[in-house]
Amino acid sequence: MATYSKRGYKAPKEKEEKDTTEDVVIAEKDSTTAGVFSTLDETAGKTEAFVAKNQNWIIGVVGAVALVTIGYLVYQKFIAEPKQLEAADEMFVAQFNFQQATDGVASDSLYKLSLNGSEGKFGFIKIADEYSGTDAGNLANYYAGIAFLNTGKYTEAIDYLGKFKSEDIVLSGLAKGAIGDAYAENNQPEEALKNYIKAAETNKNDFITPRYLLKAGKTALALGKKEDALKYFTDIKDNYDASPEAASIDVLIGLAQ
Repeated sequence: MATYSKRGYKAPKEKEEKDTTEDVVIAEKDSTTAGVFSTLDETAGKTEAFVAKNQNWIIGVVGAVALVTIGYLVYQKFIAEPKQLEAADEMFVAQFNFQQATDGVASDSLYKLSLNGSEGKFGFIKIADEYSGTDAGNLANYYAGIAFLNTGKYTEAIDYLGKFKSEDIVLSGLAKGAIGDAYAENNQPEEALKNYIKAAETNKNDFITPRYLLKAGKTALALGKKEDALKYFTDIKDNYDASPEAASIDVLIGLAQ
């Protein structure tokens, strides 16, 4: 039996199965997103509840921080800065007297003027006391200590130099070394040695270090500590051979051996 195909006739396509994978993925994403938002809503709710419950405390803390910050800025602007300028102005005459004394002009009397004041201006003692906490007040401690050292007031020198604090590699070392000098003059060689070593080890440099290594070595030698003295003298020879302190170091090494 013959089979005829009707012109234009197309066989019906098989019904395509719908891919549900994408729908599942989207559904999962929607579910995850909904979970995240749910968690966020829950967290936000807890935060709001905490804030509502503790708002007075929170406001108090924020207010306290603001007050501290504003107070610090006001202090710096209207108290600390003017005080620093005032201290620097007061110290000008004392510094001038100190410099003249250092240059050898009527040293004792000028050192005393630098300490006690003149021409209506404070001396270093008053400045250190009245302007403590300022840079000028701190520096006045150093000047006062050196002035006392040069006028034979060794206990006072140690006291004032001990109050001086500085990050300057020269001044910090000089202050510790001057304390050592005051102890040495006060016949306290053990304390002198300790401070000479501190001075030598404070920010080692070619100016300060060999100076106080030499003093430490001589003091150790006088105390009968030859081994320590040899160590300090050898340090100068090995590491600071271009310094003035190295000029006669071989002789001192010979004495320490």
